[in-house]
Amino acid sequence: MRLDKFLKVSRIIKRRPVAKQAADAGRIKVNGRVADAAKQVAVGDELEIRLHSRTLVVRIESVSETARKGEAESLYTVLERKGGRDDLLSF
Repeated sequence: MRLDKFLKVSRIIKRRPVAKQAADAGRIKVNGRVADAAKQVAVGDELEIRLHSRTLVVRIESVSETARKGEAESLYTVLERKGGRDDLLSF
């Protein structure tokens, strides 16, 4: 699955164009390497997402073409959160 689509389906970033812009600007790393929006992601990959003053590090637990709101958080595990408010998960 494409990186930008995973970020949208998992609701880490709420809109796919925003996910694409962030990736194309070099603000998202997959397994420690800067990735573009078309990068294919799989189970076990670690994503580091830097937006505004916040950084979120997650591990992909499952990949699904669609996910309901309640299911979205089961697609990943948060490994680390830096900056911003702790009660805000998505960007």
